[in-house]
Amino acid sequence: MGHFSGQLLIEPLGLLHGKAARQAVARGVARWFAGGPRAYALARLIGPEHEHTILPVAALPPAWEAAARRISAPAPDAGLPPGQQVMGIINVTPDSFSDGGQHDRVETALARIKALHAAGCQIVDIGGESTRPGAPAVSAEAEWGRIGPVIRAVRACSALDGLHLSIDTRQAAVMDQALAAGATLINDVSALTHDPAARAVVARHGCPVMLMHMRGTPETMRAHTAYGDVAVDVVRELGQRVEAAVAAGIARARILVDPGIGFAKTLEGNLTLLARLPLLANLGCRVVLGTSRKRMIGELAREPDAAARDPGTIAASLPGMVFPGVVLRVHNATAMIQAMRVQQGLDQQ
Repeated sequence: MGHFSGQLLIEPLGLLHGKAARQAVARGVARWFAGGPRAYALARLIGPEHEHTILPVAALPPAWEAAARRISAPAPDAGLPPGQQVMGIINVTPDSFSDGGQHDRVETALARIKALHAAGCQIVDIGGESTRPGAPAVSAEAEWGRIGPVIRAVRACSALDGLHLSIDTRQAAVMDQALAAGATLINDVSALTHDPAARAVVARHGCPVMLMHMRGTPETMRAHTAYGDVAVDVVRELGQRVEAAVAAGIARARILVDPGIGFAKTLEGNLTLLARLPLLANLGCRVVLGTSRKRMIGELAREPDAAARDPGTIAASLPGMVFPGVVLRVHNATAMIQAMRVQQGLDQQ
């Protein structure tokens, strides 16, 4: 996939799956979405000459063919297990909004990671700094002091051989140490913008990296929730972060993108993003979706206790399964894996 300009975007509409998708593609009235098994029959064109024009895919103007090919191409697996995956979350912090203080000792963290792996998680995301709204920054030394012993314990445990360790950090020094100690990938909520050295570290290690959309910082993001069209703006701004990473020497095929549900978005903005996730296919990258136990679910479900929001998390995560390689980042991995398998069965029909 070449450079992403963001000028011409296609929003896939009229999505089909299973037998209907195969028949529609064979008859030329639909095109594959992200390599299949879903297909789309309608396209909303978003660009200078077309302000949200909706057309059948068979009637796409020639100028939009490159965008259409990008939408139909399978995203690279980014060096992670292929197919739809559930990424388990473990926060080794005293103050994360949902599980802070529960796993801030190596023994309890390791037990939790073993449980996630046994449940079917091939990727576990470890965080040493809370990024909840208003959270204070943590020094690199303090952050590494929390996650370093956990990474070493995981890599010393033969039962966890093959587990992919994601490190949720914005700090280049932490990234460097974590990758050297055996971490597999980096999950940066600032999309490698917080620390000027971060892009070079990721490029040097050649590891997969998750770039999340956010405006401002966890401390200030609530002041940056005004968008023209939140779904289009998020795709274009994420596209800029992807291009900046590629320019710094990070392989495009190693990049995953996360729309950043709950980060510098209102409740309405979050819902719009979830309803229009297929727009992310314009970026040509594997998609990560993290809705787990977030404030949005609490507001919609009238549930003030973050730990009681797992049913709502499943409902908010399933839209991500439009992508054949989506990574769903959740706290309750067992419940999400069960829901994912049922949805996969339905998608084959």
